[in-house]
Amino acid sequence: MLHIAVDPGKVPASVFERSPGYWQTVGRRFMGDKVAIGAAVVVLFLLILAVFGPWLAPVDPYASSMMKRLKPIGFEGHPLGTDELGRDMLSRLMVGARLSLFMGITPVILAFLVGSLIGITAGYAGGALNTVMMRTIDVFYAFPSVLLAIALSGALGAGITNSLISLTIVFIPPIARVAESVTTQIRGRDFVDAARASGANAFTIVRVHVLGNVLGPIFVYATSLIAVAMILASGLSFLGLGVKPPEPEWGLMLNTLRTAIYVQPWIAALPGLMIFITSIAFNLLADGLRSAMEIKQ
Repeated sequence: MLHIAVDPGKVPASVFERSPGYWQTVGRRFMGDKVAIGAAVVVLFLLILAVFGPWLAPVDPYASSMMKRLKPIGFEGHPLGTDELGRDMLSRLMVGARLSLFMGITPVILAFLVGSLIGITAGYAGGALNTVMMRTIDVFYAFPSVLLAIALSGALGAGITNSLISLTIVFIPPIARVAESVTTQIRGRDFVDAARASGANAFTIVRVHVLGNVLGPIFVYATSLIAVAMILASGLSFLGLGVKPPEPEWGLMLNTLRTAIYVQPWIAALPGLMIFITSIAFNLLADGLRSAMEIKQ
């Protein structure tokens, strides 16, 4: 047998370096995606605006003046003009970011928690329990999300709380379906079989081996739903089923400004532009996270 002596001092240090972990690789891939980074910057800016908007607003967003109603963009003291009641559009857009993002993010977070619990339970248990739970979830797929949200909000009544409940119910089924699909795949992996053979109970296996592998894909999918949630929440406010006046919310602002579209179309389009930018930013951020996490091991 041939023996080759190797002098450790002559071996490059890179040979002994530890290979980067999964999340380090994901972070490196994400940082290399300029589009995703740009979307993340926009989302971060919107979140900062949502938190500090009331203090950064140059004018009281509730102060009205009929002498200044529907002033154009660039009007003195009102860089983005005024609305149908003479209220400053810039201030209302800034303050409205808080309620608009709240209505978009909160239902997704609640649906993420409930849907993940349902999907992971059904996916790991399998058998009859999986069939019963997922067939019940499939019933909600018979209704388009927009119609389901409108029907639930109409039945529960207008208001922020009822809108949040309606949107949460709308997003639970798709998240549960994704969680069940991913969990079913992980359940058949060798490391899960090994943990089961070692005597670990189901709760321990799910907590230690399953959650770490399924929460990432579920979270990425849930992130992509934030844009949809914002559009649906704005639609409910537009129809009078969501936020009530005089609260500054982008969908409600679209509703109240629709009569001014022939007088000041640019002013009426500003809330819709904010919804569009926010939706695109969250979609691009979700796409960047999905691409960064698709690492073949």
